[in-house]
Amino acid sequence: MVGGRLWLGVLAVAVAAISAAHAQDAVKINPDNPKYLLFRGKPLALISASEHYGSVINRPFDYEKYLDDAKAHKMTVTRTFLFYRELQSARNPSSPCKPESPDFISPYMRTGPGKAMDGEPIYDLDKWNPEYFERLHRFLDAASKRGIVVELTVLSNTYVGDIWELNPLRAENNLQHVGAVDWQDYISLKNQELVKRQSRYLRKIIEETSGYDNVYYEICNEPGGGFAGHASPADVDAWQSEMARVMREEMKRLNKPHLLSGQQAFTYGGNNSFPMDATFESNNFDIANDHPLPNTQFDGKVFQMGNFMSKELTLEGVRDFCRATYARPKPVSLDEDNTASIYRDLTGWTIHRKRAWTALLSGCHYDYIDFSITVGSESGTEASRAAIRSWMQHLSEFMDSFDYVHSKLAPEWIVAAPQPLLASSLSVEGRDFVAYLADQREVTDPTAGESIGGEVTLMLPAGIYDLTLYSPVTGEYSPAIEVHGGEKSVVALPSFKQDIVLRATRRNQ
Repeated sequence: MVGGRLWLGVLAVAVAAISAAHAQDAVKINPDNPKYLLFRGKPLALISASEHYGSVINRPFDYEKYLDDAKAHKMTVTRTFLFYRELQSARNPSSPCKPESPDFISPYMRTGPGKAMDGEPIYDLDKWNPEYFERLHRFLDAASKRGIVVELTVLSNTYVGDIWELNPLRAENNLQHVGAVDWQDYISLKNQELVKRQSRYLRKIIEETSGYDNVYYEICNEPGGGFAGHASPADVDAWQSEMARVMREEMKRLNKPHLLSGQQAFTYGGNNSFPMDATFESNNFDIANDHPLPNTQFDGKVFQMGNFMSKELTLEGVRDFCRATYARPKPVSLDEDNTASIYRDLTGWTIHRKRAWTALLSGCHYDYIDFSITVGSESGTEASRAAIRSWMQHLSEFMDSFDYVHSKLAPEWIVAAPQPLLASSLSVEGRDFVAYLADQREVTDPTAGESIGGEVTLMLPAGIYDLTLYSPVTGEYSPAIEVHGGEKSVVALPSFKQDIVLRATRRNQ
């Protein structure tokens, strides 16, 4: 314990130095375009194939190895749960946020006497766990040194009774008997002693982590309400407002400006509904998070973005949702895409490559759960590194080559493209046009994945342009051909499979 206190003392000095250098330079909304972020003086688009999400809470997980690979593949963000622990399941037994009970590291010490519901010693909510905060600091410091931003998810929906049994804030699991509620009321204001403990935990997290410039905070992962006799979505959002108030109050006290992210509560039902309008209207959220799912509702429209772990592509729904929210002055992060994450094969990875490019070329940010990353396989597998992890690197490199901060949606420059291609496109001030063309056929279509060819019709402003093709698979450009703007141009596409990028760059006149 002495060694731990000594290390924390040294760390406090390091954090103070980081704070002094970056107190006003933490990740923030980009002043030149509120759809993007600014980090250490440079534009930031959030792009990642992220582990799920136990870097801190899972003791055996080698986060240094994970972060090394993330940096090598130019991931810009990782998402990290700070409190929620998920239950193992037959479909997904081994993701990092599902540690075995002896390996789960909680903010609270397990002191006993007596056992919690997972068979390990009961928690004492009056005693912070030094191991947890030491690991949290080490992780954030490691991410900071690699230039990786961390979305710190501080709380989460707890979903079902079996997962609620794992929570330190359930009454049976702590000495103070705090949390004598059903799981459906965990993220509500119905039990004030529970709310006080949640608030105290939030203040502790802000106190410990707000000295880092590479963090922002998600209030609650997947908030939801609406079970009869329990917290309604409005109740959950009132709770989120209180949590946001506590966090901002603590940041103000410490003079540490950081962003909050999240989304309004969804509604449980036969077909869960995911309204998003209030997410943009609420002062709770500086960044609007969305997990692309069916029945997502915004501005009077419904967007179908794929069922959970379904191998559904639904590219048009993803594109159209990003386009619909583009006029709202908040970054929109699809910070957990799960439509095919359980399928660790080329088909599942290709689905997520397409959804990632579609999101980024429609003005959104994107994080896919890479389930190839597990304890003992923290840099993925040879297959995933050759596929999805390299593909995400190509996307990150492409975005770095493009002045996206000064871009805007540009659906008009692709006038026509062969079926079954879907176009997502941005342009910069009439001088740099990019379009992502993706085969939108679902895997259930017997022709899905077959070669595509034909002609694409372009409409560019007057001028002479160099037109190139870019492969999201190889990260390579074709030689340029000359095209003239001011009138429609018809260009023959080579035969290709799945997806391709067109880029038209205006020559200096």
